[in-house]
Amino acid sequence: MDDNTYPRLSQCHHHRFFSNFHATFSCIYNRYYPLHFLHHHNKSTNTFLLISQYFSVQLIMAKVKIGINGFGRIGRLVARVALLSDDIELVAVNDPFITTDYMIYMFKYDSVHGQWKKDIKVKDSKTLLFGDKPVTVFGMRNPEEIPWGEAGAEYVVESTGVFTDKEKAAAHMKGGAKKVVISAPSANAPMFVMGVNEKEYKSDITIVSNASCTTNCLAPLAKVIHDKFGIVEGLMTTVHSITATQKTVDGPSMKDWRGGRAASFNIIPSSTGAAKAVGKVLPALNGKLTGMAFRVPTVDVSVVDLTVRLEKAASYDEIKAALKAESEGSMKGILGFTEDDVVSTDFVGDLRSSIFDAKAGIALNNNFVKLVSWYDNEWGYSNRVVDLIRHMSKS
Repeated sequence: MDDNTYPRLSQCHHHRFFSNFHATFSCIYNRYYPLHFLHHHNKSTNTFLLISQYFSVQLIMAKVKIGINGFGRIGRLVARVALLSDDIELVAVNDPFITTDYMIYMFKYDSVHGQWKKDIKVKDSKTLLFGDKPVTVFGMRNPEEIPWGEAGAEYVVESTGVFTDKEKAAAHMKGGAKKVVISAPSANAPMFVMGVNEKEYKSDITIVSNASCTTNCLAPLAKVIHDKFGIVEGLMTTVHSITATQKTVDGPSMKDWRGGRAASFNIIPSSTGAAKAVGKVLPALNGKLTGMAFRVPTVDVSVVDLTVRLEKAASYDEIKAALKAESEGSMKGILGFTEDDVVSTDFVGDLRSSIFDAKAGIALNNNFVKLVSWYDNEWGYSNRVVDLIRHMSKS
């Protein structure tokens, strides 16, 4: 299995986890094992005790407790990511439309990402057990009624797709949540894209948006190109997999007539704000990008086509080299690079936000190029939601 696919955790997380090892280890060494104690014990025993104590302290002190509102595609996958993490603890889930029995079924069996192999069962009507770890279940319709504080949830992932407005999302704080991460674009909440503008986050910001899966793919690509060569203007097209908002057969869709056509039988042109949203996370590109989408009959993995006019002339090989360098450097774990003859299913379960396909792009000349980048719009995005929570908890 590729290093960038599940069930491994985000490379960003691993880097942060071990970067503080030496300082933490030294602190534990001095606190728990003073010199007079060490003189009277076998060295190897001391080493074992120290390492055991280190990991015990990490597990006890480092976990960030989260709750999830909305147990749909993203909600369930964020739950999987959290349960596979050693520094994130899922403590509560809210969904008014499904029972605990059905939650177990939906979580355990996934047509795209496979069966959850670890132990999971219902303890009672208000509690799920993941192994021996209890997770509280609520069934409230209104965010302000959800008692997140009782469950110990500090961060709430708002993944219903309904409460994307900053003020509506803030209602979670009435129930005890300290901060809210909206797993969708928001008209008025600050948006952060990991690897692009997360350093702009300040600890006093309580409501944030993780933007969209497409913005998470496009923004890292656009950032590298703009930083290295300058983007004068550009158009983006995302060829996007089916999502839950579409129809299985032709049905009513008053706001988007084409969107009401059968998802499994059509290529459907659609609107997207993903390209314009890049201007919010990268102000230098505000007004320079726009785009549209084609919804296609695949169940997961999408691909961005970014066509841009460059300020600084560059050959396609120079562009590839710049993206490859960033994928191995500051954007490792966020931006990927491949020269293999890949297709969409090769990226199911890929952790990265954006994987540049060097063979798929093309240049008309040194100032006008088409760039192609893949993304698992479910799994990659869900990992970024959890990464953003990690970043916020450390800020």
